[in-house]
Amino acid sequence: MSVEESQPLISHLVELRNRLLHCLIFVVVVFLALVYFSNDIYHIVASPLLEVMPQGASMIATNVATPFFTPIKLTAIAAVFISVPFLLYQIWAFVAPALYQHEKRLIYPLLFSSTILFYTGVAFAYYVVFPLAFGFLTSTAPEGVTIATDISSYLDFVLTIFLAFGVCFEVPVAIILLCWTGVTTPQALKEKRPYIIVGAFVIGMLLTPPDVFSQTLLALPMCLLFEIGILFARFYRPREDAREEESAVEK
Repeated sequence: MSVEESQPLISHLVELRNRLLHCLIFVVVVFLALVYFSNDIYHIVASPLLEVMPQGASMIATNVATPFFTPIKLTAIAAVFISVPFLLYQIWAFVAPALYQHEKRLIYPLLFSSTILFYTGVAFAYYVVFPLAFGFLTSTAPEGVTIATDISSYLDFVLTIFLAFGVCFEVPVAIILLCWTGVTTPQALKEKRPYIIVGAFVIGMLLTPPDVFSQTLLALPMCLLFEIGILFARFYRPREDAREEESAVEK
């Protein structure tokens, strides 16, 4: 590789390093702004369980350092969660120069909608799924069994559910990208609708607590979002076709 050829690569690596550094600094700043309220943040996240626990029951910490580190861990994750729009902007700014003009017009709304959908999935889990799931699980405890959930185990559990719902709510974006890249077509997805519905309920069974409420509350939105994805995928032409047309216009 000649010196002239290596210069663009070095400039891209430098830009990548700078953008990663900006992302890290932003997350750290948000974390430092939130760390004082770590216990309050944990209490907010734990509220759906605390509100349905039997009178006199409480959460527990089984390790000496858990009461300190668990809220700190949650705050660090919350800092990343809040920083998602900035992180996506940095990714967009890095890859945008390599995209065609029509690709920029298409990807920008996808980045925005993917962020909104992820936040919507997390909010849906917190406000709808958690009260129903925790209410069911706490009411099924055998007689004589005291409910005392460890705060670290609870955090791991809710983070898994948050991630599951956040990712599953990205179904429309995934469908649009699959159709845009030419992997499939809206018509082909329509023909596979029965399998998609069954798959949604299987995913709901695997990713949610073992109760029919939370499983259904994940599967039904996925089915609805699948239909929304097919609807909007019609407006996205296959990437290669659009590139060829744009290249012909430029010539």
